[in-house]
Amino acid sequence: MGTGFNRYTAADVRDLIAEYPLAWVTAPGGAASLLPLLGEYDADGTLLRLFGHMARGNPLVAALGLAPRATILFAGPHGYVSPNHAGKRDWGPTWNFVELAITADLVFQPDATGEALDTLVDAMEHGRWTSAELGARYDGMAAAVIAFRAHVVSMNGRFKLGQDESRPVFESIVRSHPDPALVRWMQRFAR
Repeated sequence: MGTGFNRYTAADVRDLIAEYPLAWVTAPGGAASLLPLLGEYDADGTLLRLFGHMARGNPLVAALGLAPRATILFAGPHGYVSPNHAGKRDWGPTWNFVELAITADLVFQPDATGEALDTLVDAMEHGRWTSAELGARYDGMAAAVIAFRAHVVSMNGRFKLGQDESRPVFESIVRSHPDPALVRWMQRFAR
């Protein structure tokens, strides 16, 4: 998909959402909230929907109930890149980053709230804890939130990870940058 910094694959989208699931969900009129979201994909790995939940009192519930088109913004690894990282005094500093903007039609699914909570817990906890351990508190907490699925309408990403650097500068940045997640994503896009 795309060219230059806008070139990425369905696998890049999947891995970005899996590693950085906390996204800004925004509605027409300015309501916005950070929410953890999980991707749902077709057989080829293309993102179809985002699955999540929010507090019933979140202003997004009313705003998206009236106009369900949301903008969802994911941010991945990012960091300042100094001339010291580049190993060149005559090199201009920059910021490497990953961003993904998704336009989606959001549908509230109150009957899927338990599924949304369990799916998120499973994805984050990897078997270390389950919501059953909340005991009687679970029902009250679950009643305070509502599940939703956001059906992807369009997507635009920017993966600015040093692809335009010369090989020696890129290798210097990778060797010297202190953020291992950013370095890993830079190496991924050096392909």
